Amino acid sequence: MSEENVEAVRGGFEAYSRRDVDGFLSYLDPEFELHSAIVGGAVGNVYRGHDGVRTWLADSDESFDDLRIEPTEFRDLGDRVLVFGRIRARGRESGLEIDSPTGWVTTVRNGKLVKAEGFLSYAAALEAAGLRE
Repeated sequence: MSEENVEAVRGGFEAYSRRDVDGFLSYLDPEFELHSAIVGGAVGNVYRGHDGVRTWLADSDESFDDLRIEPTEFRDLGDRVLVFGRIRARGRESGLEIDSPTGWVTTVRNGKLVKAEGFLSYAAALEAAGLRE
């Protein structure tokens, strides 16, 4: 089952990268909870459900001219998947560029993502997953 969880998480990231909103939502449980690392203020925000994800997408578009999440590694942790990669963005008003490592701890239940927590360092994501470097 856990390899299926990795594939569900990978599919969600791929749909997001294509900006396929309906495809992205198809990987998410209706009660999905997204803890954003950068959208929604300096410390991020929590977005709940499919409507919350749509709000996150709108907030992302409002905050950034370009926001790309580029996953490079998926680690199977059973009902959770740890994802490492990079986040690249350019602030819409400031023009500031972000190029940062990023990590996500995602929880999967019954083939759907139920929670995703974003972090701006691999160490923070590892710690949230209860692991060490």
